[in-house]
This record gives sequence, C-alpha cells and structure tokens, in this order.
Amino acid sequence: MSTRGRTLQVGTRGSDLALRQASTVKETLEQRRLTVDLVEVQTTGDQLREELIHQLGTTGAFVRSLDEKVIEGELEAAIHSMKDVPTDQPEDLVIAGIPERAHPGDVLVTPDGTNLEDLPEGATVGTSSLRRGAQLLAARSDLTIEPLRGNVDTRVEKLLAPTLQRDHERRLEAESEDEDDEGDDEDAPTFEQTAEEWFNGLAEVERRALEREVETEYDAICLAEAGLKRSGLLHHLEYQRLDPASFVPAPGQGALAVTAVDGELAEFLYDVLDHPPTRVATTVERTILAELGGGCVAPLGVHASLQGEVVTTSVRVLSQDGTEDIRETRDLPVERHATAAAEFAADLAADGARDLIDEAKREQPDDAKRTDE
Repeated sequence: MSTRGRTLQVGTRGSDLALRQASTVKETLEQRRLTVDLVEVQTTGDQLREELIHQLGTTGAFVRSLDEKVIEGELEAAIHSMKDVPTDQPEDLVIAGIPERAHPGDVLVTPDGTNLEDLPEGATVGTSSLRRGAQLLAARSDLTIEPLRGNVDTRVEKLLAPTLQRDHERRLEAESEDEDDEGDDEDAPTFEQTAEEWFNGLAEVERRALEREVETEYDAICLAEAGLKRSGLLHHLEYQRLDPASFVPAPGQGALAVTAVDGELAEFLYDVLDHPPTRVATTVERTILAELGGGCVAPLGVHASLQGEVVTTSVRVLSQDGTEDIRETRDLPVERHATAAAEFAADLAADGARDLIDEAKREQPDDAKRTDE
C-alpha cells in the first residue's frame, strides 16, 4: 500500500489515557510517511460515566461506537485498549495491529506505600473490577471493597485527597499558631517547609487532589500498571506491583488493539504495528475468555507469556466474594497456541470454572446483561 501523502483517519476515545495511547500508534505510523488524524469519539461507556464497568452489560461499551464508524467508512481504523475489545468481532472487522505490550499486571496504590498484607484490618480498597475485588478478598477476606469510577487521574486523586488535605490543614494550622505567638506547645507539629513551599513541590495530580471532594476515603486502590504509566502518574505514586502469575490480570490488559476493515490497509497496519509475541499471548488470553464466556461480569483473570517454544498461561476464576477459587498454570505449545488455549479452557470449564462464571452472571441485575448497542 502506498503511504506517501496519505492521511489516515483513526478513531480514539477522548480520555487523557486513550489519547496518550493513540499518540504512540500515531507516531509509529507517521514514521512511514503517513499523516494521521486522531478523531475523538464519545463511546457508550463514556456516556454512562456513573455506572460501574460491570454494569455496562456485555463487553464493548468503550469499543462499539468506534468500530461502527470504521465499518461504515467514517474512520479508517480505531485504537482500543485490548482488554475492552469483545471477543465476538463483526465479520468484516479485524484486529489489524497489536503493538508491543506494556506490563500487564495490576498495582496496589496507597498514600504511603503500604503493601497488601500490611493494610489495616478492614481497610477500604477501591476498585470497580469484579476480578480485582475477588482476588483482593481471596488474599484478605477482611477488606472492604468499594466502587471506584472515573479516569485514571480521577481515581488517583480520590485516593490521595484525604491524606493531602489533612497534611495541608496541619501545616496551615501550625503557621497560624506561629503567627499568634502560640508556638510554645511542645506537642505541636513542626514542618521544615512552609505550606506554600510544600504546595509548590507537589505533582499536578496531587494539587488537583487537594481541591477534590470525596465521599469515600480509600486506604488503597487497585489499578492496571500500564494505565498509570501511560498517564505519566506511576513515578509520582507509592505502589506495590502485584505478581500477574498469582494476581492474574484481565485478558489483554496492557495491550493495545488497532482495528480496521479486512483488506489492504489492515495488512499494512499489521506489517507496521504488530508485535508477534504480544499477538500470540493475547490470542491465548482472548481464546480462553471466549471459551469460558466470562466477559466483564465475572471475576476471570488470564495471563499468557511467550517463553521460547511455549506460552506459559495462568488462569484464575473466582466467586465474587473470593471464597471459591479455581486456578491453574499450563505451558501451551506455541505452534498450536490457539487450539491449545481452547483445550485448556475446556478443561477448566469441566473443573468448575464455568459454574463460577455462570453464578457470577446470575448475580448481576437484569439490565447489566443487556447487549451493548
């Protein structure tokens, strides 16, 4: 396909994270003498901001609106987070390019770097992911899991706000007492920096957190590492990396997917963007997801990694409260990875994974099972 002088219309969600992700794809394509226009599209998931992710119905709330425009010819391609892409793709649409994956795992973020095992008894952890919530409860049944919605920046601000606001208030009170010549109290806190100096040293996300009103005070929140890193927030935060072999990520987490109508452009995108090890790993993960039928309404984690001639694959299926847990790791032959993944899923289903998933679906309200339109 000739690219000289070509302008490609590529769709993306309009969130800061989505635009950052899309920009990396744009840069790669423009190295091939393409001009890329990123077109922001509001999706069904964006329009339902106040609902939890698992209440949006079948997977695709953040994807279908973009892909419909690709199929109709309004856009030539679209960029998604792979974990949001349904396994039941429209007939003429293909995942043309899968760039190299970022770290696929989750992290536990706290105001002070406390690890999961050291959180206080009954600690409140924020997540709207059934998978993360179930795995947290499986590790610590005493935890209180509370919903956490919003973009990545918003979630981080909700965590940091109470601690930063209390610290700011203490500094202002200390300065006020000094001005009133009442600084003789030996128990009064002392600070090396003034409140202004302290504020000036904060990161932008911390400054925004100071102005945020929050209803729930979280001891920790659980998020994807890739999203935090792509948003430029990870190096500002105290976090614990959760091992993806045991705290198993969502299928496709950390990967991007570029969709296009099957044809010459799709072949070009594949040649320019595709990272074969990532495609193999995500194919395994999505095959198992499709066979088990978990979608976004069941606590299901799948993580695959290409290791030489095998694809090491960990699967974890849980009840929503984390009390029931089926997990297994298996090395799948790379030369038949998709078929072997389907066989692995069938074995897991026979061992009770399908029963747990079906039970999770029954526990969802009726309107959570609607087809995303």
